[in-house]
Amino acid sequence: MNGGDDAAIDEQRRHWQTTFSSNPEMYGADPSDPGRFARDLFVTEGVSDVLELGAGQGRDSLAFLRAGLGVTAIDYADDALAELERNAGGLGTENRLMTIVHDVRRPLPLPDAAFDAVYSHMLFNMALTTPELEALASEVRRVLRPGGLHVYTVRHTADGHYGAGIYHGDGMYEHGGFIVHYFDRALVERLAAGFSLLHLVEFEEGDLPRRLWRVTLRKA
Repeated sequence: MNGGDDAAIDEQRRHWQTTFSSNPEMYGADPSDPGRFARDLFVTEGVSDVLELGAGQGRDSLAFLRAGLGVTAIDYADDALAELERNAGGLGTENRLMTIVHDVRRPLPLPDAAFDAVYSHMLFNMALTTPELEALASEVRRVLRPGGLHVYTVRHTADGHYGAGIYHGDGMYEHGGFIVHYFDRALVERLAAGFSLLHLVEFEEGDLPRRLWRVTLRKA
């Protein structure tokens, strides 16, 4: 898959929207393990405003809201964000939530230095080329305040699905209709330009299990 392949990205968007629509609670209501880590870190660091990229149905966004944080949630699946808004309303936290339907291949529709922290769980693993990932990392730096935190997770090249399925180039393989960009250590370091790397922690998730890194960065 080459950079700028809008048809492939649009197909991925349709696949995610269909998946969310057919299973509105596919990930459950509890936060992910990385979401719990990020919530506790953000509270300890005195974070007020969090941007979540690829929020999906918002299980981690809801954990941030319950902890008293303000959340801006971005996703390209509007059905998922609508589910998040409903759940936030049920908690009485909708006044601290903003949702934005947006394709992260485009510049973030947000002002400079607007957030104390940016978080994503496997968003950087989407069907994004390395140049698109570099542009997104630059946008994350732009919207973070000085000293702000960036916590993200990615499946890496020791994952059981890496090297199998349909190859799309640039470290991307397709399984079950989903394209995953698998990371090596060099790509983590490449996207850390302008940041201090605080932690790189390996963990497992799911039934395969998926093998991931949790990356914690601080804006220089």
